Amino acid sequence: MIPAERLVQDAAGLGVTLTGADAARLCRLLEELARWNRRYNLTAIRTPAAMLTHHILDSLAVHPDLEGTRIADVGTGAGFPGLPLAVCSPQRDFTLIDSTAKKIRFVAHAAQLLGLANVTAVHARVEALRPPVPFDTVVARAFAPLPRMLRQVVALCGAHTRVLAMKGKWPQHELATLPGGWQVLSTSRPLAIPGMRAERCVIVLARG
Repeated sequence: MIPAERLVQDAAGLGVTLTGADAARLCRLLEELARWNRRYNLTAIRTPAAMLTHHILDSLAVHPDLEGTRIADVGTGAGFPGLPLAVCSPQRDFTLIDSTAKKIRFVAHAAQLLGLANVTAVHARVEALRPPVPFDTVVARAFAPLPRMLRQVVALCGAHTRVLAMKGKWPQHELATLPGGWQVLSTSRPLAIPGMRAERCVIVLARG
């Protein structure tokens, strides 16, 4: 069991303010993920401490980078980063997209369990989607190399969409091979996740 107080403190270190109720819901999310994981194998990360750092805190690290009110999380897996971000951003609408049925079933279940009316779970391949209105922010965590990821999400993006690519080590080679028409913004940066030794970064991209 992860203490909610620790989650509030670690989130504050990332520049994210969580209420006690927010932290309690995120702890409930981890408990439900662990329960489902025993049967459905949703994530290779299994201990509560690792789930806290690698799923919850890693997700919250990009909260300051969200823009607008319509957010897409592509390749969401078991709902990360979309579910934690939706908990602390009730004023935004989140569309969580994944092509694996069992994972998107968990996302829909978790959103209902946590009372997240601002989450829509979509079972689809992202490249097949053609939303009528572009998203304000598109988030992708460990989804694909940057050039392929941008080709797959382009139909979700408008002229002012921000794409947040959550990565491990700084992807220098991928950045050198970006498709034409995209630029890397200065808000791209390394991420320091409390309790995580692995290198993390977010690359912020826009049409240019």
